Amino acid sequence: MDLLLDVDWRGGRRRAIEAALRSAIRSGRLAPGTPLPSTRALAAQLGVARGTVVDAYDQLVAEGFLTARRGGRTVVAAGASRSGGVPAPAVPPRPRVDLSAGAPDLHAFPAQAWARAVRAVLRDRPDALDYADGRGRPELHAALVDHLARARGVSATPGQVVVCSGVDEALGLVVRALVATGRRQVAMEDPCLSFHRRIVAGAGATVVPVPVDGDGLVVDALDAVGAEAVVVTPARQPVLGSTLAPGRRGALVAWARRTGGVVVEDDYDGELRYDRQPIGALQALDPDRTVYLGTASKSLAPGLRLGWVVVPPELAGAVEPLLPFHSPVSSLDQLALAQLVETHALDRHLRRMRTAYRRRRDQFVALLAERAPAARVEGVSAGLHALVRWPEDGPGEREVVDEAGARGIKVTATAGMWHRPGSGPPGLLVGYGRPPAHAARAAFEAFAGLMADLTGAARSATG
Repeated sequence: MDLLLDVDWRGGRRRAIEAALRSAIRSGRLAPGTPLPSTRALAAQLGVARGTVVDAYDQLVAEGFLTARRGGRTVVAAGASRSGGVPAPAVPPRPRVDLSAGAPDLHAFPAQAWARAVRAVLRDRPDALDYADGRGRPELHAALVDHLARARGVSATPGQVVVCSGVDEALGLVVRALVATGRRQVAMEDPCLSFHRRIVAGAGATVVPVPVDGDGLVVDALDAVGAEAVVVTPARQPVLGSTLAPGRRGALVAWARRTGGVVVEDDYDGELRYDRQPIGALQALDPDRTVYLGTASKSLAPGLRLGWVVVPPELAGAVEPLLPFHSPVSSLDQLALAQLVETHALDRHLRRMRTAYRRRRDQFVALLAERAPAARVEGVSAGLHALVRWPEDGPGEREVVDEAGARGIKVTATAGMWHRPGSGPPGLLVGYGRPPAHAARAAFEAFAGLMADLTGAARSATG
């Protein structure tokens, strides 16, 4: 192994090596447990006799800086570092039961199909290992245009597609473009995903909340807040689970045409609908005034960091100057995804997962109804999580979240998703998609037991 030492040779070779090693250990550059090169290797690297390095190691062992393991390497001793640097961030413990909202089953990732696609790309496209372009690979642009037109009704040309590292980056890119065109008042659903609100504000826009009800975004409220653009989730509102009603879809398009506003469509869970026919993308109603955002985070895996934005002509000029400043996505992953789309392996995977997720959703709803009938489940017609609520005279949301954490159950609180935190009724987003099939029932039973214990009084009163 290589070891860079800043050696000041004045004062003798052995002492110079000792001083350089002490300095590296005290500064924290050599952390406790770090193995050092063999005495022979370090001597060759520094151009000194091996015995000089042996003597230096022995002295530092005696001082407690190093530990010599019999038959093994010399390593930096525990507690030897005197560094006052920034400590490593604490790694949160893995939950015993992971019911994260919006999280897919990672065990179900189509590993064989993905590996075949990667092998084909490496065999046929050596340029996949070269620097990537900020706009993305044209092969993926073309594949996405065909897939989105067929599966979501999106109207686009390959030149309108920009590949991003997930919807989060795509949203920030679009909002910066909106601000560049003078559209700073950006309406967002209330409630919405809190980190999306932070992204919009961080991109320089002013967030104005617009209420959501059982028919989705209340479009009539846009004029009252002076919105110049709006971020909306027509397919499935991520918190309440509602779908934008047909009348409101038309009203939203009419608002954009009348005011010159821009609609930013986050196609949240658009490909994961269970109880009725999929609803086409809003973008198809007015491709000239609607920005479309999509991702492979739920259909495949969030770790791939593959998302895309379909940019309407209205914003193309504002997006183009921003592309050199956004991080390109791996060409290898882009071309592998294009292979999955072109061979329809992605379609086959989605069909399998819709069946699997629907089965888990039904099991989750049934177990909760049986064990904790005071709790009610909403927003389960699509997606990977449900909104769970309970009577208002029951426990507070913080109490439920804390008790879930104490039992090793990971759930998602909703209080921070309202524009004024805590202004909505208590509730949790509980994911039924993340637990693998073999562990799903046990995970759902653990949560049902939690809710049964915390809403027992309310359950008895309703019984």
